[in-house]
Amino acid sequence: MAASEELIRQVPLFSGLDKREIQGLASTMKQRDFDAGDTIASEGSTGIGFFIIDEGEATVSVQGEEVRTLKHGDYFGEVALIDDGARTATITAKTPLKAYGITSWEFRPLVENNASLAWKMLQTMAKRLRESEKRTG
Repeated sequence: MAASEELIRQVPLFSGLDKREIQGLASTMKQRDFDAGDTIASEGSTGIGFFIIDEGEATVSVQGEEVRTLKHGDYFGEVALIDDGARTATITAKTPLKAYGITSWEFRPLVENNASLAWKMLQTMAKRLRESEKRTG
């Protein structure tokens, strides 16, 4: 089942996309269901996907310390969309969770053809880098 356009529009990263791009992204995203306690992403492990949470909650942990809770409309994995590198945090389902995901190879053409989206991703990553530096610094 594809993600709803309404869910995608809630993500600030995608606010610059037009209706056609939103529809294309929605049709590409795949539903993923997780049970409470499931690890969705592990810090340090390779990641290839981006997720938007539709239902439920998940915790974000960095170096074993819980730093925030994600819920409907929150997203994670945007760094993995760019470099297919190691995850910067562990994401664990706090409750049963329904999310929609997309892989880097599905997402790349959208970013390459949309400078606004690329810029928003850079801003988001810069903000997260600053937050990370504050925690370790």
